[in-house]
Amino acid sequence: MNKRMLPLLLGLSVCSASMAQNAPAPAAATQMTATTVTWATPASGALTQDAIETSIANAGYKEVEGLAFKDGVWRTKARGGNKQWSKLAVGPVTGRVYPADAPSALNADEVKAKLATAGYQNFTDVKFDDGLWSVAAKSPQGSDINLLVDPTDGSVVAQSRE
Repeated sequence: MNKRMLPLLLGLSVCSASMAQNAPAPAAATQMTATTVTWATPASGALTQDAIETSIANAGYKEVEGLAFKDGVWRTKARGGNKQWSKLAVGPVTGRVYPADAPSALNADEVKAKLATAGYQNFTDVKFDDGLWSVAAKSPQGSDINLLVDPTDGSVVAQSRE
């Protein structure tokens, strides 16, 4: 094993163990929680950059490059177990990793239905791009809002007022 990798692996192991002890209970899959962010900075209560890096490592990715908060989520390139580089988006609050090349379990109509159930309306610009659904909509309070939506359960990953 490369001598440079050992401290990294030890650090990730310690960080993973401490996060596992302090992690909040996961929300129910049907619960639609949203975090209002500006697309430039993570929301309060968002995970730290170190925690995001740990989430990426726990998802099986190595050699993370260019990790930066952009467009409401953390974005990066990382090498997976197949030795191929992948573009990733990472939820700022959940730490869930979304590979850009992964297919969506939901189609556009299902995403709109999930959002409508949570009170959003007037959907425009619904598109699946870089591992997440992007939707412009009206919030339950009537404000124009941009949403990033999880492709597996339709939950809101991040939102920003237009």
